[in-house]
Amino acid sequence: MSERSVRIVLVGLGNLGRRFAGILADKSSDVWRRYGLDLLLVGVADSRGTAYEPRGLDPALVARIKSANRPIHEYPQAGRRGSAALDLVQHAQADLLCEASPVNLSSGGDPGLSCIRAALARGMHVVTPNKGPIVLAYRELVLLAKERGVSLRFDGTVAGGLPALYLGMRDLRGALILRVEAVPNLSTGLILDQLALGISWDEALARGRAEGQLEADPTWDLDGWDAAAKLVILANAVLDVPASLQDVARTGITGVSLADIQEEARRGNTFRLVALAERCPDGGYHLSVAPRPLSLVHPLGRLGSRGMGIVYSTDIYGTIVATIEEPNPLPSAATMLRDILDIYVHD
Repeated sequence: MSERSVRIVLVGLGNLGRRFAGILADKSSDVWRRYGLDLLLVGVADSRGTAYEPRGLDPALVARIKSANRPIHEYPQAGRRGSAALDLVQHAQADLLCEASPVNLSSGGDPGLSCIRAALARGMHVVTPNKGPIVLAYRELVLLAKERGVSLRFDGTVAGGLPALYLGMRDLRGALILRVEAVPNLSTGLILDQLALGISWDEALARGRAEGQLEADPTWDLDGWDAAAKLVILANAVLDVPASLQDVARTGITGVSLADIQEEARRGNTFRLVALAERCPDGGYHLSVAPRPLSLVHPLGRLGSRGMGIVYSTDIYGTIVATIEEPNPLPSAATMLRDILDIYVHD
């Protein structure tokens, strides 16, 4: 087993980024023992500044600072108030960028997209759970990574910690994928299950916000944009379809009546926001996102309020189902570790 050091820059220290710092603190010795990799966190950035130390930062301290809602520029000696994430990426001595900034599809995908472009251009590997850059610039970024001879991994962009993309891209190679059904969004399932219990829309939304599943503006989730973005990534990466958000027929959950939701619940069915890709006779795919009642015999109909899943129907491998219960964002954050190991560990 070869031994090597991997110098990491982490951009974005919200729910996923700070948890990933904690994972580095908890798992570093195990990763060294099992894989011979020294994962060295040399730089971090949030919206108010950066911290950089070429000899390595303490990831546990990074996690503590951010868990206390403090800016990362308060990191002792290494913190830099007002320093930009892009500047850190452009100048840090690093091998790999972990990009976990907030999703931004309305303003060009930044800061995530610019940071990923800069890292790839410098010859750095990139892993990211940030959907925005992949939705907006998938083919550009894949080509740039290939030109620079580095890897771009984004397994955490679809269905949290579920390896939905790896399953489709790697394990179904050689197959013709006839149909993809996915429940890739946690918050809509949580809201729909609350409504099925007779809770009002306002109370269900309040509970979703209190549990950290909904933003102050829940439109991104409730109107189906999040699920549509994940379907676009599946289409590009797994189905090799150059899709964009405009190619998805999208219906959110706000138009579903309480009466319909509760009637389906009485029948033993559950409503879920389903992302669907269906192969057409011409070889293309029809892409849609819409709420659907699912029976308990449907593999996605058995998902709990914190469950996500995907069903691949193929010509030679049969129908393959994968699901996950994700009680908190830790599995989504851990996809960055999985992506790093996919890049550096080869049997």
